[in-house]
Amino acid sequence: MFRTALRNVLSHKARLLMTVLAVLLGVAFVSGTLVFTDTLGHAFRNQSAKNYSDVAVAVTSYSDSDHPKEAPGVSAKTLDRIRGLDGVTSATGRISGFAGVADQKGKLIGNGWSNKGGNFSPGAHGKDDQYAFTDGSGPARSGQIALDRDTADKGGYHVGDTVRVATNGPVRTYTLSGIFTTDDGAVGAGGSLVLFDTAAAQKLYLQPGWYEDVNIAASPGTSEAKLLASVKPLLPDNAEAKTGKQLGDEQAKQITREMSGLSQMLLGFAAVALFVGIFLISNTFTMLVAQRTKELALLRAVGASRKQVTRSVLAEALVVGAVASVVGFVLGIGLAVGLRSAMGSFGAKVPGGPLIVAPGTALAALLVGVLVTMLAAWLPARRAAKIPPVAAMGSAHLPATTKSLVVRNSIGAVITLIGAAVILAGASAGSGGRMMIGAGAFLALIGVIVLIPLLSRPVIALVRPLLTRVFGVSGKLAGQNAVRNPRRTGATASALAIGLTLVTGLTVIGVTVGQSVDRVTTDNFKGDYMVEMANGMSLTPSTVTALEKAKGVAAVSPQAGSQIVIDGSDEAVSGVKPGDIQQVLSLPVVSGSLDSLADGRIAVEQKTAEKKGWKPGSKVSAKYLDDKKGSLTVGAVFKENQFVSPVLASMSVLTAHEEKPEIQQILVKTHGGTGDQALVDAMGGNPAISVLGKQDIRNAMGGMINTTLNIMYGLLAMALIIAVLGVINTLAMSVFERQQEIGMLRAIGLDRAKVKRMIRLEAVVISLFGAVVGVALGTFLAWAVGQTIKSSIPHYVLVMPWGRIALFLVLAAFVGVVASLWPARSAARLNMLTAIKTE
Repeated sequence: MFRTALRNVLSHKARLLMTVLAVLLGVAFVSGTLVFTDTLGHAFRNQSAKNYSDVAVAVTSYSDSDHPKEAPGVSAKTLDRIRGLDGVTSATGRISGFAGVADQKGKLIGNGWSNKGGNFSPGAHGKDDQYAFTDGSGPARSGQIALDRDTADKGGYHVGDTVRVATNGPVRTYTLSGIFTTDDGAVGAGGSLVLFDTAAAQKLYLQPGWYEDVNIAASPGTSEAKLLASVKPLLPDNAEAKTGKQLGDEQAKQITREMSGLSQMLLGFAAVALFVGIFLISNTFTMLVAQRTKELALLRAVGASRKQVTRSVLAEALVVGAVASVVGFVLGIGLAVGLRSAMGSFGAKVPGGPLIVAPGTALAALLVGVLVTMLAAWLPARRAAKIPPVAAMGSAHLPATTKSLVVRNSIGAVITLIGAAVILAGASAGSGGRMMIGAGAFLALIGVIVLIPLLSRPVIALVRPLLTRVFGVSGKLAGQNAVRNPRRTGATASALAIGLTLVTGLTVIGVTVGQSVDRVTTDNFKGDYMVEMANGMSLTPSTVTALEKAKGVAAVSPQAGSQIVIDGSDEAVSGVKPGDIQQVLSLPVVSGSLDSLADGRIAVEQKTAEKKGWKPGSKVSAKYLDDKKGSLTVGAVFKENQFVSPVLASMSVLTAHEEKPEIQQILVKTHGGTGDQALVDAMGGNPAISVLGKQDIRNAMGGMINTTLNIMYGLLAMALIIAVLGVINTLAMSVFERQQEIGMLRAIGLDRAKVKRMIRLEAVVISLFGAVVGVALGTFLAWAVGQTIKSSIPHYVLVMPWGRIALFLVLAAFVGVVASLWPARSAARLNMLTAIKTE
């Protein structure tokens, strides 16, 4: 029976090609993901180990409000004592902070949050072993800096050039003394690294004579544990020490966790692709078995048992799955190489290292491909074995029994109803119902897939009159052919339905959230610009003053974040400028007046006021960040605005209790015609400060949504490609089965052009049917998910992106046309006499 199965595979190579491609693509995705994440994780772990290879003990200090200012880190005196310990060959003090480099046009190089500054700390030999200089040397005095190679190249800087650098203070100009290479994570994440001499770095980021971290190297034979025990007693309370091995292991675990998250996401999409592939594989083997019904019946008649027939079909699936898995595994390795290269084009710097192809990856690829193929072929194999030999020899194409269809539709209806009920329950449960919706979506999708053959007849019947009127005989025949075999039509449409369900659901959610964010900006922001630090740090009061003096500025209000304990509960407070805040933000007043902010009163958002029972004139107790107590009076109640906290207070209220309030943004309104350059110039051209217009704010708030959608579309394209293969496969098999029928149609006058049109229309109808089912289910899921997030997103209203949905349907129709090219051409080229004689 195995030899028979092998001969069948070899005799049906063309028909099994689509199945091989479907399995191949899914396996390539799985193996590529595993190889890519293993390679990336290995490279980063090696880099981590390299960073700590010469570190026996590392000291890290923590500066916060619990520690006195006189001990901001590790003192130079403590560093000297560490250097004097037995077994210590060197102890290097490090300081770091934010440093943004401007390019030749004054724009920030890097992404802001990973723009870093540090100190150059040469040893006795005059070199800092952490950095390898390719040009020049490290900074030797104040006024000099060194840059990493990537930043220097992006800025077009060479040794001796002047470079503008922004730190926590005013922008300063430095002379470039050297360019170096480094494995520092900030540079690898697309940021920059600026090295100052140690004294300058201490003055910028800490205090003269103090260090944040200390890296200690030990002499050969010195125990790290023993050295750690010697170092700990010398440290201040706000510092801790760990061995280099401990730090390396911790970083390796963190990298593994991060890689695991990426791997799970990519494998999730691989699972979708393989799930879609199951329908293609099952369809292929169903049709192959149907075409070989007499052959299988003859095998039964000469003594083959049902189990042997089943094993014969499964053996074919085993061969197909094994071949596809091997080829898919090789393709997956190429995919991993491509993904690694693509990361560089997105600005991420990947450490060098070998390609990691673990034995487990090869085994997983083989098992996944073979098991998925055999699982998909099991039902057709079982169905083939159940056909009685006498009945099979009397009919080449046995229809499904009424009992089997009733059972199938009943099961499908029950699963669909259970899935829909779970989805509705999850939608009504709020933010805690997302897991329920996920489970319900899986059940509903399975149920709909089971019901698709039943749904195909009434849905396609709606468009058959239109096909007949527009395309005549070709349209009428196409509509009839599309529902002639509901199982096959359903299996083909299911692949497209799964892909379109995911794509539609993501699109509806993405567009809805994006428009909600856009409405937040449009409805709540009346100003022209928002000013903030590129690295997310707070702005200084001097920046507010500079903007107030800028030409063409009409109103300026800082937005400082703080916390005040009001009537016993912590409340988030925004410090603003009375008078100007009304000009830059829309703050509809429910009661009272916002002008009372100038008198030291507070304004409270409506929901908070109702919850607390506050109204204009209410006296409330207050405990400030400096632990001083007092009382405040409510002066106004306003409607919610996402740009500010539930409580507003004048900046003077905060500055009376906070030395440096954290100014998160500055909102600016200008007179007509004043551009952002005037604001940039007023702030001294600081590259670390971003000036965002209204569209920039929308892009910043909604850009992540669009980026995520585009990534999802790219990943789901794999499932849609397999769906296209499914349509091609179905039509090819259908043409093969209907050779005699097509020959008769040709004989009675249907020309080649109309035969092609008939096949193409059949493909379009099946594709659109699957797309419509997918769009309907995807929209339902998007609505349910929206119910769980609408409470956290202001102005959330479900938006149907009809333009995109229409595009999806057009693309589905296009898929049908493209998929039908080869089968339609094959059908049109059939010799009518030969076709008529075909059994």
